[in-house]
Amino acid sequence: MIVLLDAGPLGVITNPKTSPENEKCKAWVSAMAFAGARIVIPEIADYEVRRELIRGDKLKGISRLDALRAILAYEPITTAVMRRAAEFWASARKQGRQATDDSALDADMILAAQAVELAPEDQNTMIATMNPRRLALFADAREWSQIHP
Repeated sequence: MIVLLDAGPLGVITNPKTSPENEKCKAWVSAMAFAGARIVIPEIADYEVRRELIRGDKLKGISRLDALRAILAYEPITTAVMRRAAEFWASARKQGRQATDDSALDADMILAAQAVELAPEDQNTMIATMNPRRLALFADAREWSQIHP
């Protein structure tokens, strides 16, 4: 199983503050990895989380994000991903299925495209998110707490 982390769960995992949700999400990632799932940080999710950490001068969060990148798999954006994302974006706009402005839709379509491009034919590949609605139009996206090995 391959699980791509959307910005929501990635931000929760890298948050240095303790809360029940943060601890539950961290435990979920550990359990998934222990069970053999390949947990992936997509470059677009890293970007979304990192830009907010930089904007807020949250050095501990940036350090935690960097440390997590050293532990988990990191998937850079490729030309194939960007081309598929453009197709997804255009399709969502033509169908009138987007529920947000174009800039927010961009990141979602890049993430969905990355999941599709990364998916081997013999393995489950899904996106762990906090809001699967837009992503689920083009890729297997589920609420992170609903994904089990």
